[in-house]
Amino acid sequence: MAVDVSLPRLGQGMESGTIVRWLKQEGDQVEKGEALYELDTEKVTQEVEADASGVLLKILAGEGEEIEVGKRIAVIGEAGEEVETQAEPTEVAAGEKQEEGSPAPVREEQRERGREASADEQGTDVAESTSNGGRLKASPLARRIARERGIELGSLTGTGPEGRIVAEDVERAATSPAHATVGSAPLEAEVEKLTSLRKTIARRLTEAWQAPAFQISMSADMTRAQELRERLREDGVTVTDVLTKLCAIALLRHRRVNAHYADDELRMFPNAHVGLAVATERGLLVPVLREVERKSLVELAAERKTLVDRTRQGKLAQEDLEGGTFTISNLGMYGVEQFVAVLNPPQVAILAVGAIEQRPVWQGDAFVPRPLMSLTLTCDHRAVDGAVAADFLRTVKTLIEEPGLAL
Repeated sequence: MAVDVSLPRLGQGMESGTIVRWLKQEGDQVEKGEALYELDTEKVTQEVEADASGVLLKILAGEGEEIEVGKRIAVIGEAGEEVETQAEPTEVAAGEKQEEGSPAPVREEQRERGREASADEQGTDVAESTSNGGRLKASPLARRIARERGIELGSLTGTGPEGRIVAEDVERAATSPAHATVGSAPLEAEVEKLTSLRKTIARRLTEAWQAPAFQISMSADMTRAQELRERLREDGVTVTDVLTKLCAIALLRHRRVNAHYADDELRMFPNAHVGLAVATERGLLVPVLREVERKSLVELAAERKTLVDRTRQGKLAQEDLEGGTFTISNLGMYGVEQFVAVLNPPQVAILAVGAIEQRPVWQGDAFVPRPLMSLTLTCDHRAVDGAVAADFLRTVKTLIEEPGLAL
């Protein structure tokens, strides 16, 4: 008996995904638990396993196509078995027959948007003279979008009634390289559609900027932390590992910072699940190290290395990116002295770490060079007040300058 393959929900909040590549083709034998296709979600690209054994009878969703969770994408069954191969309808409800001449629901929805916008502007179709003496019809919304984006209406072909140019015609043209303009001069441009990950980054950054955030900064003397790191260098321990461990200990001493803010509630956690911002070719990802306070520096270093390697190789699972309670973003290796990191909602704080630099510090009766590192904490003011943030950052600074106090 044929079994439908539907797009699974791989994480909380996942609504859709894009099929990157089918690993099996129609007619191939598939075993339950075997990788069937690669799926690009909002956060990761991962292989999805087959839920049943049999022959892949039909693929209903193409590569590069964004699919809603729960939608039928393939059929697995016995060889030669006849199955219903029609994909789930999107524009016409199943079982409904569209009357001849009636508008498609999706197109009608777009046109309704144009009609509403036109009504808002209290305008009607406006005819312009074309180069050949004809008359060009365009809706007020289409004219406005074209004006804002520097697109000549005369270069477009209208899809509305009687060749009328509507908003969707202009929007479609705006994605074409030939219509990218600066002033009146057309420019060639490469158009790159945003991946699901880039869309998620854009959405989450927009959410972050809506929060009333503030920043505080301190510099920490890294002398003792570097000495500790040197003793454990052969075990793969880095300055980031030392900092991550010390931040986890500080988080449990200042639990309001180790928290999520959501639905007018502050949810404080008993363990420090620290996310590390990692730059990849696909964009910025924040894999999570769990229960950091329970791990030794050597254990933490091994886990961090494995997690970062998997992140850059695109081999993360959805759960690797979920459940973080605090984030560290370190740009010191790029020579950045100090910067401000953007919040990672619903977390209430993120720590930006700069490069270690030799700076003069007054000691007794003279300036002496000391290795200092800037620490900038960004906090959500709805959950964390300045004094709480300052106490936490002071604890982090104290532990860095004397790691033995973390014992």
